[in-house]
Amino acid sequence: MGDAEITAGLRAALEHTDASARLRAAMDAGTRPNELFIAVLVDRCAVEPDFFVRDMLTWALTRHDPAKVVPAVLPELGSPFPQARSQGLHTLTKIGDPATWSAITPALLHDEETAVARAAWRAAAGLVPDAERAALADELVRHLGQGDIETRRSLSRAFVTIGEEAGGAVDAAAESADEAVRVHALATRALMDDPDAGFEGAVDHARRVAALRGAPTDVPGEAPDSPEETETPGA
Repeated sequence: MGDAEITAGLRAALEHTDASARLRAAMDAGTRPNELFIAVLVDRCAVEPDFFVRDMLTWALTRHDPAKVVPAVLPELGSPFPQARSQGLHTLTKIGDPATWSAITPALLHDEETAVARAAWRAAAGLVPDAERAALADELVRHLGQGDIETRRSLSRAFVTIGEEAGGAVDAAAESADEAVRVHALATRALMDDPDAGFEGAVDHARRVAALRGAPTDVPGEAPDSPEETETPGA
């Protein structure tokens, strides 16, 4: 069978109307790697509608030679199609090649498509060189307090992955006048201190801490009531 027939066969299998058939095709492509499959798998990542099939496509790519996969994936990060960008970032995260760190640009970290930005946060946090950790945290801190709970959880986990080098940016945000930013930063710090803690519990705790910080204090110059002053006369 010629090269063209091999790639055409995989492409046709990945375009099957049945998602389970596409899943099997992607699994087969990873089980028996062939560099001819790489371009077909990358192309399909951009348009595959089923989450589980997309994940299997990425797995199949990780089964191939990274030296050939990475050059095929990098152009996807500049695609006009959000799914191509997000899936390309996801694939780079799974490959874990430190040399791809420079491809994760500020434009991707702040992408208007939430799915792309979240994928970029995960990829960047996993690939960032030690010397760039604090700078990455300074970029990501701009997103604290934004998005739905899954988006906030993703951002917090990125800070956890970055590590203590992110502490300065997170602690500064915990003093923000914006309550949403403050609560998210406090919850993130709690997760950094205890990565096994649940995000929802960390947020609840952060809200209580934020509320206590904002509670009114005693009027300056007035001493608090002593027990004697609060006793009922003649008691």
